[in-house]
Amino acid sequence: MRMWGVPVENMCNKHLLGEHVEMHMFVGTINKNKKMDGYFKNKLVVISEIKKRHNDLRNEMIRRGINHKSELPEFKWNKLEMGEIDIEENKKELKRRCEECRIKLE
Repeated sequence: MRMWGVPVENMCNKHLLGEHVEMHMFVGTINKNKKMDGYFKNKLVVISEIKKRHNDLRNEMIRRGINHKSELPEFKWNKLEMGEIDIEENKKELKRRCEECRIKLE
C-alpha cells in the first residue's frame, strides 16, 4: 500500500484507482489496530492526509467519469504516528512503473 501524493490529474486511471483502494486499505488496517511501522519507515503514508487524499482521488475519478460508490469509513489514529511520504521519490517510481503516468508527470 502506498499514498503516492502526486497531483491526481497526473495519474493514469490504473494508479488513480489503485491508490483509492489503498486509502480504504489503510483505514482498514488502522481500524483493525494493526501496526503501521513498515509504512512509516518506508515513507508510504501520512495518516492525517488519508481523508483528504481519498476525497481528491474520488473527485478526480468523478471528473473522469469513473463511478465512485465507496465513502471512506471513519477512523481514529494515534497522533504520534503521523508518517510522511516523499513525493519526489514517488514521482520517480510512478514514472519507472508506468508509461502513461510518466507522460502525465513530465
